[in-house]
Amino acid sequence: MLPYERFYTIEKDFRAPYARDRDRIIHSGSFRKLEYKTQVFLNQEGDFFRTRLTHSIEVSQIARSITSQLGLDDSLAEAIALAHDLGHTPFGHVGGDALDECLRNDGYTNGFEHNFQSFRVVSSLEKRYKQFDGLNLTFATLEGILKHSYPYKKSFLPSVIDEMFHLDTHPAIEAMVVDRADEIAYMSHDIDDGVNSGFISFEDLKESELICEILQKVQEEGVGLEDDEMFRYRFSSHLINHLVYSLLEYSKEKIDNSEVLSAQIDSKKELPVGFEPALERKIKKLKKLLFNKLYQHKNIVTKMFAGKQAIGGLYSALMQEEKMLPQFYYKQLGDRAKHRVIADFIASMSDRHALSLYNEMYGKL
Repeated sequence: MLPYERFYTIEKDFRAPYARDRDRIIHSGSFRKLEYKTQVFLNQEGDFFRTRLTHSIEVSQIARSITSQLGLDDSLAEAIALAHDLGHTPFGHVGGDALDECLRNDGYTNGFEHNFQSFRVVSSLEKRYKQFDGLNLTFATLEGILKHSYPYKKSFLPSVIDEMFHLDTHPAIEAMVVDRADEIAYMSHDIDDGVNSGFISFEDLKESELICEILQKVQEEGVGLEDDEMFRYRFSSHLINHLVYSLLEYSKEKIDNSEVLSAQIDSKKELPVGFEPALERKIKKLKKLLFNKLYQHKNIVTKMFAGKQAIGGLYSALMQEEKMLPQFYYKQLGDRAKHRVIADFIASMSDRHALSLYNEMYGKL
């Protein structure tokens, strides 16, 4: 008998269920691949920029901080946060849109949707047990990954999933916290990465009232733009703190109301996790500013266009010649639809794997 066998059985685990979920997600192959999947900047562009992996870790940290203060289950929030982007394709949202377009153009109207893909990764695509597919996660974690904050009633979902997860209702509050933590994380780190890249400046961002408020806080500390890295760090710290404390202040009373602590929240009720209306408007304006100034910057659009071409080229080539698939996926063709197997393979790839295989097929992109 191995030493650990004296202490561990499947039925009796020293970990709490959601902590066990977190551990299984961290040790999955799909989680490791997030290191080489695009957040905004391609992984090859430098060691500083965030990837899907570092983004997921930052979301997890923020979500844990919020849930611990609200008296919620921080391990559940952490598990959902670490898994929420597992279904993303290479090249960020552009890659997912490209794969969805490929499938729909071929007549597969269900297309591709990254929330559902994340759910499929942890519930069926990861192979870790002989008896069943997936990571064997709890219901609450699976529901949070699938729904995020809102009902997830989709025509392409099998009826059995609807019956299990009541797709016309909201998920647990921890999932809603993760959704807002995701928003806080990407706004702060995209600004940090964007300024560091030189694609945007703090001067560009002064169109945002929220940014002006945070810049004033940094300057009151005596930190100036000439301090560069320190300035960006202090800016991110103040922005995250401002949003986290604002969310706690606005949400705590709503969550303290015992009515909203039920497992499911009526889809017509106001979400118990959020910001006051005035701040919500400021956040909306900031997102629009980031979209126009950063995400639509010509350098990023050029890189994303190349990624989109790679996704389309890989899909087309593999649909024509499925023998180019790795054995793990090729062996699934007898049991599953060809287009879905190929889509799962492409979605699982890192940016550099996708570019490398595309270049091998077509020549350097």
